[in-house]
Amino acid sequence: MGYTYSFEKLEVWQSAKDFIINIYQITKKYPENEKYGLVSQLNRAAVSIASNISEGTSRTSNKDQTHFTQIAYSSLMEVICQLIISKDLGFISENVYLSLRKKAEKISNKLNSLRKSQLNK
Repeated sequence: MGYTYSFEKLEVWQSAKDFIINIYQITKKYPENEKYGLVSQLNRAAVSIASNISEGTSRTSNKDQTHFTQIAYSSLMEVICQLIISKDLGFISENVYLSLRKKAEKISNKLNSLRKSQLNK
C-alpha cells in the first residue's frame, strides 16, 4: 500500500469504517421490500460518518474541520434512529441492536473528542 492519508490514521475513522461493514452485513438480511427504504438509508448514513470524517481532515481551517465532524456525528445519530426503527419493526434482534448501539456510542465519544480537539486548536 502507498501513502497513508491522515484520516486513515484516526481511530474514529477506523471505527466508523468497521461500523459501516457491520451495518452492511446486517442490512443484507432485511426484507427485499426494504432495499430502497431502510436498507439504503442505513447504508448511506453509515457511509456518511466515515466520509465526513475523512473530508474534514482535508480542510485547512479548524472551523471547517469541526463542521465536518459535526456532520459525521449527525449521521451517526441518524443511524441510531434507523436502528431503533429496525428493531421495532423486527428486522434486527435486541442483541444485534444493543451490539450496534454500543459500537455507535464508542464512535460518538471519539467524535466528541475529535471535535473538542479541533475547537481547541
